Parts: sequence; structure tokens; C-alpha cells
Amino acid sequence: MANFHVIAGASDTPAFPTVRRIGPTDLKDALRNGFADFWAMPSQVFFIGLIYPIAGVILAGLAFGQNMLPLLYPLASGFALVGPLVSIGLYELSRRREQGLPTDWKYAFEVVQSPAIGSIAALGVVLLVLLMAWLFTAQALYEWLYGYRAVESLPAFLSEALTTSRGWVLIILGNLLGFVFAVVVLAISVISFPLLLDRDVGAAIAVQTSIRAVLMNPMTMALWGLIVAGLLALGFATLLVGLAIVVPVLGHATWHLYRRVVERDSPQVGRLIGAEGKEEADPEPIADPLRAAEEIEREEEKRGEVKPVDVVPEADDVVLPASAQLAAAPDEVAALKASRDQLIAERDEVQAQLAAAREEVAMLQRQLEEVQAKASEAGSIRRSAPTQAKKARR
Repeated sequence: MANFHVIAGASDTPAFPTVRRIGPTDLKDALRNGFADFWAMPSQVFFIGLIYPIAGVILAGLAFGQNMLPLLYPLASGFALVGPLVSIGLYELSRRREQGLPTDWKYAFEVVQSPAIGSIAALGVVLLVLLMAWLFTAQALYEWLYGYRAVESLPAFLSEALTTSRGWVLIILGNLLGFVFAVVVLAISVISFPLLLDRDVGAAIAVQTSIRAVLMNPMTMALWGLIVAGLLALGFATLLVGLAIVVPVLGHATWHLYRRVVERDSPQVGRLIGAEGKEEADPEPIADPLRAAEEIEREEEKRGEVKPVDVVPEADDVVLPASAQLAAAPDEVAALKASRDQLIAERDEVQAQLAAAREEVAMLQRQLEEVQAKASEAGSIRRSAPTQAKKARR
């Protein structure tokens, strides 16, 4: 039963989140909000971001020590394959800041107490397996081209790779294979981990939602993948030091990208109670209410519960032909969609105002604590003044 929970989530009936269409503007807003999170809590995320460069230095040392220079580039690029898992603590900090909760670095490790920690761990194992598969593939490609010959030094290896046809075959094929692994990881994990942290939907639905988001926004998600690859390359170009900034910003931005792609979960007003007094499962969301109502009406007519009523139009009544009614239907649907989009925009604006109000309340609370501390200091000084005066008279 626990394994089923990991895969299918806590709910008895699978809940499929609604995925939105996004554009480059949403990516820009996600990056801006991610940098705002980094700026608001730089010490915490900088500490967590140091995990990347430290791990990179250790792996580079192992590569040089064990004569694994051909795997140095696959190891560096393989960081992107497990990046969504490593950034799980950053998602938690962004989530807490969004809700006005404390954001000390220690709270990043509270993900282990998440109800979906089993699903998060299962999906993390999948990414680690893909990382190992990528490293084995890169090693097999090198051995296919060069055999089991040991590399003398890094300059010699770079010269061989950049100045020979066999080296260019290694570079081109290696990057093509790496691109395939990167696309797979992007598709299954671009929003999976933030979704699991936000809702305990299970690993299967999280992966399915992530794939639906990529299929619904192929160009935007491809642009996001290029942005991630470019920023990580910039971090590696600074001898891994830049990763201490790049990784936290990307981690926070991924959380805000998830908020842009997936609609927020609507709060439950209550549970349905059946005729026997037992709780029933929540009804599944209806994708097309109008069509569902028509189907229910047809079923009731078949059972004889609803009899069609023939209405004879009066002289003043105007009866539109069926063709005119069908022609008017798209306009009504478009109006309903426009109204829905307006409501969604107003809801997002209200949520943004609420988040700003929470930040302002937190700032006022900090100012109040500072004033109280100063007042207590002033009171202690007044109480000690008479004692000092008595000592002076003596």
C-alpha cells in the first residue's frame, strides 16, 4: 500500500492538475522572482548553492586521480540531470517565503518531513539512474573510438579531441547523446519536484503533469532548457564558483515557473456524505460542464425521468433556426473563456497583493521587535542611573 502511495499519491482518486499555456514573458517573470528570492535570503541559498561547486571539485579531483579525464565533461554536464533533485531545498525556501513563513536555511531540510517524501525519493532515484546511464554511455562512446588507451594528460586529451576527426566525432556524438538525456530529464522533472512538494499527488501524476506541460508549451520549455544550460555553462566557466549563485537562482526560478504552469489547487470546502453516512470520494473535475449537462439530460430522457416539453410559440415569439443557434454558440464560448481568463488574472493579482501584504507585515513585525529592544535598553539605563548617582555621592 505504501508503494502505491508513492506512485499514485495520497488521494483515492487521482487528481490531475490543470496545466496552463505560458510564453517567454512567464520565463522572464520566473527568473526575476527567482533572483528576488535569492536576494531576499542570500546567505541561506548561497550556503546551499556551495554544494554544487564543492561536489564538482571533488568529482574533478577523482577524475584526475583515477585517470578518468574522458569523463570530466560528462560529469560536469551530468550535474544538470540531477539538478531538479538537488534544488529541492530551494523550492521549499521559495514556498515558505511565498506563504510568509520563516526562511532560515535550516528549513530547507524540512522536505524530509513532506508527505510526498517517498514520491520525491523515487523520482530522485530515477534521475540518478539516468545520470549513471549517461556516464556509462559516454564511457562506451569513448572506448568505441579510442579503445582502452589511457589518457596521458588533460592538454593532450584536449588536443586529440579538437584537432582530429575522431575527436570531433566524439564531441558531436557525445553532445547529441547528452541532448537526448537532457530532453528526457527536462520532460519528466521540469515541474515534478515542485508539484510533489506542493501537493502529494504521487510520482506518476507528477511526471505525467510535467510531460503535459512540455507538450503544451514545447517552444517555451525548450527556451527554458537553453536558459538553464547556458547559465550552468556560465557557472562552470567561472571554475565552478559561479554555480553558488546560478544554482540558487535557477532553483527559486523553477518554483515560480511551476506556479506559472500549474494552476493552484482549489481548497476543499467539505467532504461529501453518502446516504449511509459514510464519506464519499471527491467528485472528479468536469472538463466541459455544458457537454456533461447535455449528457445527463439525455440519460434522464432515456430513463423517462424527464419528458421533453413541446412549447408552441406564440405570435410574438421569435424562434431562431438551429443553424443560427449553432452559429451563435462559438461567440458564447469565446465570451465564457474571456471571462474565465479575466477571473484568473484577477485571482493572480489578488494573490500577489496578498504576498506583498505578508512581506509588509513581516517587516513591520521586525521593526516592532527592534523598537521594543531599544525601549528595554533605555529602561535598563534609567533604572541603573539612580544607583550610579548614589555611588557617586558616597
